[in-house]
Amino acid sequence: MMLELLSVPAIILILGAFVLPLLPERIRSTAFITFPLLALAMVWTMPEGNLLQVSFASYELELLSVDGLSRIFGIIFALITVIGGVYAFHIKDLGQQSSALAYAGGALGVTFSGDFFTLFIFWEIMAAASSYLIWARENEESAKAGMRYLLVHIFGGGLLFTGILLHLSSGGSLYIESIEPAYSAANIFMLLGVALNTAVPPLHAWLADAYPKATITGAVFMCALTTKSAVYVMIRLFPGWEILIWVGVIMAIYGTIYALLANDIRIILAYSIISQIGYMVTAIGIGSELALNGATAHAFNHIIYKSLLFMAAGAVIYATGTSKLSELGGFAKKMPLIIGLYMVGALSISGMPFLNGFVSKTMISGALGDAHLEWPILLLLIATIGTFLHTGLKLPYFTWFTEKKTEFEVSSIPTNMKVAMGIGAFFCILFGVAPQLLYIQLPYATDFQPFSIYNFVEMTQILVLAFAGFWFLKKHLNVSSTISLDTDWFYRRPAVAVRYVFVDLPNNLFGVAEDITLKLAGKLSGLSKNPMRHLLPSFVMEGREVKSDGFTASMSAALAFILFGFLVAILFVLF
Repeated sequence: MMLELLSVPAIILILGAFVLPLLPERIRSTAFITFPLLALAMVWTMPEGNLLQVSFASYELELLSVDGLSRIFGIIFALITVIGGVYAFHIKDLGQQSSALAYAGGALGVTFSGDFFTLFIFWEIMAAASSYLIWARENEESAKAGMRYLLVHIFGGGLLFTGILLHLSSGGSLYIESIEPAYSAANIFMLLGVALNTAVPPLHAWLADAYPKATITGAVFMCALTTKSAVYVMIRLFPGWEILIWVGVIMAIYGTIYALLANDIRIILAYSIISQIGYMVTAIGIGSELALNGATAHAFNHIIYKSLLFMAAGAVIYATGTSKLSELGGFAKKMPLIIGLYMVGALSISGMPFLNGFVSKTMISGALGDAHLEWPILLLLIATIGTFLHTGLKLPYFTWFTEKKTEFEVSSIPTNMKVAMGIGAFFCILFGVAPQLLYIQLPYATDFQPFSIYNFVEMTQILVLAFAGFWFLKKHLNVSSTISLDTDWFYRRPAVAVRYVFVDLPNNLFGVAEDITLKLAGKLSGLSKNPMRHLLPSFVMEGREVKSDGFTASMSAALAFILFGFLVAILFVLF
């Protein structure tokens, strides 16, 4: 059985997380890349089908279920873990390395789970392992954000598990399959649990709170794994749920607006994730083969260009020590390679032709057109304009090209970080000019042609108009150290009152009860030394007065024992 478990890619990564501490430090970074490379090779070569089943209680669990959809998500999860390993090659923090492998193992486990129980176990492994990547930054902000992140995801896991239990109790299958659009309690709980990890508003605030506070390398893994594994589960369970069309459109607009308002480069990119996932959720709501291919392709492409963008943001933080647009500027000449690689990712996410984002966005637009959903098409085009404004123009301009606002030194970037960014940029271009390489991995066969005159003209017009608008208005854009209130206000604001009600008040009550109990015990102890001194201070015997406090210690103990026996007898009679 142990050997069979080694055929599960997720187990390889989780095993790697436990093996790393046993290795010498000089080979640990190499091993950190070797385990996901091995997992990638396994995912690439596995045949389709239910490859590993184990008995648990009265159930047969499917630990390794492979089809076209799970394979493409498995490939990109393993690939981005390799690229992230290259980016983090210079890091010697064992905690970050082990937790990153366990985190990626959880994502692969979710992807290849054939039943709900296995999926839930790996879902929770992801939450626990990824939390450490926030705490590892070791400052007060990351400590608080990590705890909020963990609590939110425990809550989300609770929603999902409640839905699973209700689903099973109502006669539903243990095995993962698409769910008919019916708003039963079980389906709603499961959808909410998945929606929280997908960062659907108003369940999204954890993302913009946690990702910018993670370590430089940790954020690269986080931007790729949690939300996209949830997108995978949403494709698997809820295709064709029409409510998701408008949920996705709201996400796309909402994320864009907040990204435009943000001042921190990683907060901009975090809100941009919400916006881009909106495209995927919209496509899932359509539910056609072209739409699900579009959602899958966009998740695949998004992992590549978003991790590239987070790597570039990490390079800026590594070099300057700050991530605020209001504190940066004026050092473009010192980071030309980083800027070039960043712009590949920025233009990819903006839908520039011959880059990978163009392919998947036009695929989703085509699915919307086939479904005659004109308003969602228009709103997603507006979101695309906003994406180019905040990620393609605002962020690079105020980070590198505008005048210097504060004094800071620019350190050199480790070579491995540049190599990892180069790999990410290479794949952005590769899948942009040769989308057939991506098509052969999609869950449904397709001959979609993104390189039409209409798509070229439409996307070019959008990007040119957005650039012109930014160029004339850039001096009026507000780049200052402000905070944009989001839905996390609702749980941050009452935090003091909630802490008082659920922590401080019970703690104080227990403290008072403890004091009273100790004082009562003290008085009873004093009373038990010689109870006769209080009950019968003195008495006359044979004509002379005898005082109770004159008894010997043994006599006092005997009297206390007799009195205690009477008390026990009385309590026994009464109760």
